[in-house]
Amino acid sequence: MSMIDLIDTHAHLDEQSFEAEIDEIVERASAAGVREIITIGTTADSCRRAISLAEKYPSVWAAVGIHPNYAVQATADDWRVVCELSRHPRVVAVGETGLDRFWDHTPLDLQVDYFERHIALSREISKPFIVHCREAEAETLVVLDRAASTGPLRGVMHSFCGSPETARRCLDHGLWLSFSGMLTYKKNEALRELAATVPADRILIETDCPYLAPTPHRGKRNEPAFVARTAAMLGEARGLTLPEIADLTTANARILFPLGN
Repeated sequence: MSMIDLIDTHAHLDEQSFEAEIDEIVERASAAGVREIITIGTTADSCRRAISLAEKYPSVWAAVGIHPNYAVQATADDWRVVCELSRHPRVVAVGETGLDRFWDHTPLDLQVDYFERHIALSREISKPFIVHCREAEAETLVVLDRAASTGPLRGVMHSFCGSPETARRCLDHGLWLSFSGMLTYKKNEALRELAATVPADRILIETDCPYLAPTPHRGKRNEPAFVARTAAMLGEARGLTLPEIADLTTANARILFPLGN
């Protein structure tokens, strides 16, 4: 059993690729020092599965929302389900929400509508929101600027890989920045330099598994145990040991998310 204390703040444990060995996935995470995992719902059905996992495994918590790429398929009843599930005691966040211009599955105006709904729900239930932003930094900032004009924001930019200016704007709005396995990729020196400058009390780590496996697992299925690789790289960028960066990011996760301890 590892003596470090890590939290994977963004995983997709309900993905089919995990289904046959989910017990082993959770066990390997624990052995690697991952004390808690937040599994993210992306559709109404995915949210139900996320909560079922959180009810089964004490180390797993859930977030519920409609991913921007799936918003075009969502019905009024799906959104009602998300709102109801958001109040479940094992749910610690709303999302993931946000904007995605890499894929053209959902018209941008509909993505914006759902993004704003999630922010409003986050405020209503006093749980943070989780933002997906892919090739839509300018548009995402417009939504965040508008929301910030009506009150404080509490949320996280997940798997952050944006510009220093976007990072500054998000931090100015009170958001956290979370870094995934992309931080470990050789070509991403600029991202490591940016991660080194994020205020110590606003930085988180995640896997986004089964996607974005860190080096040396790149190209393979990612899993929560691998978050230690990202933590080690983040620590190296910031001049911290693995136990030090683990303690820092875990303390931040416990501040942002209502993890019950």
